[in-house]
Amino acid sequence: MRPFRFAVLGLAVLVVLSLGFALNPAEKPAPAPPSFSERARAAALSEAMDLRAAGVELASAGPAESTAVEPVVTLLTIQARALSGPASDSSPASASPSSTGGLPSAGLSTAGAPAAGLQSAAELVQALANSGTARVKDAETADGGMARLLAGTGTAQLLAAGRLAAATGVPAPQGPAGTPEEAAAATATASLCPSLSEPAAAPKAAGPDAPASAGRALAAAITAEQQAAYGYQAALPRLAPAEAGPASEFLLRHKEQAAAAAERLRSACGAPLPQQPGYVLEPGFLAAPAAGLGKLEAATLAAYGDVVAVSQGQDRRWALSALQSAAGRAQRWGADPGPVPGLRLDIDQLPPLPAGAALPTRDGAPYSPAAP
Repeated sequence: MRPFRFAVLGLAVLVVLSLGFALNPAEKPAPAPPSFSERARAAALSEAMDLRAAGVELASAGPAESTAVEPVVTLLTIQARALSGPASDSSPASASPSSTGGLPSAGLSTAGAPAAGLQSAAELVQALANSGTARVKDAETADGGMARLLAGTGTAQLLAAGRLAAATGVPAPQGPAGTPEEAAAATATASLCPSLSEPAAAPKAAGPDAPASAGRALAAAITAEQQAAYGYQAALPRLAPAEAGPASEFLLRHKEQAAAAAERLRSACGAPLPQQPGYVLEPGFLAAPAAGLGKLEAATLAAYGDVVAVSQGQDRRWALSALQSAAGRAQRWGADPGPVPGLRLDIDQLPPLPAGAALPTRDGAPYSPAAP
C-alpha cells in the first residue's frame, strides 16, 4: 500500500502544479517597437496636421491671407489623409511620434521649430520648407512604398513653400546645402556585372501599386527622360525668347539625367532599351509648347517615384533629387505636380480626417478650406 500511496500523492502534486501553470500563464512578450518607416510616417502626419492648423489660423485672419494660404491648407489636408493610412484613426494625437510605443524618434529628421503658434506667412513658409526637407531626408532610409510617400510629401511641401513666399512677398525659404542638380550629377557605382548583353525588359503596363524591379524602374525613367528631351527639342523653336533660355537648360538636364539613369541601369546588370527615333506628342503640343512641356515633366514623376521605391543608398538619393527637380520644372511650366509627386493618388479613396479638426472660426462662422 505504501508505493500506491506515494503514486497517488505524486499524481495529486502533478495535477496541482499543472493547474497552477494553467491558471497563471506566462507574461506576454512586449510588442515589437515600431519601425523607422512607421515612426517617419507618424512624424510626417503630425507635422502635416500642425502645419495645416497653423495655415487655417493664418487664413482666417482676412481675405488677403486666405487667398494665399488656402491652397497650402488644401495640400496639407490631402497629405494628412494620405499619411493616415487605412490602419490609422487619423487623429493628430495618435499620429505623433511619441504615441508609437513611447520611443524617441532616433534617426528621424526634425523639422526645426514647431508649427504651432506661427504668426506670419514668412514663418509658415519656413516651417513648410523645414518639414519638406525632413520628409525627403527620412525617405532616404524608409522602406520602399513609404519612401515614395515621404518623398512626394516633402517635395510638394517644398514647392508649396516657394509658391507661398512668392504670393505673399516674403523671402524664399532657405534650402538645404547643395542643389538637386549637383546631387543628380553624381555618378553610379562601378558595375560588377559579368555581361551586359541582355537588354532591360520593356516596362509592362501595371497598376499604380504594382511593384517594379530596380532595372525596370530605371528603364522607365530613361524612356521618360528621352521623351521629355524629344519634346523640348520640338518646342524650342516655338517658344518665346524669355522661355527659350530655361528650356535649353532643361533640355540639357534631361539628356544628363537619361545618361545618369543609363549608367545606373548598367550598374544594376541591365542595358537600356535603344532610344526611339521619335515620340508621339499630344495634339496641340506645338500650338502650346509651354503647357505641353509641363505635362511631359509631370509624366516623369511616376517613373522617379518607382525608382525611389525600389532603390537604396546612392541610387535612391539620386532618384529623390531627380524627383524634386522634375516637380519643380513641371510647376515652372504651369503643370500641377500633384499633392504627392511621384505617387498616383485617388483622393476619394483616402481616409477622412476627424470632423472639424483644427478649424477655427472667422467672424463667428466656422472656417473651412477648399475641399480637396
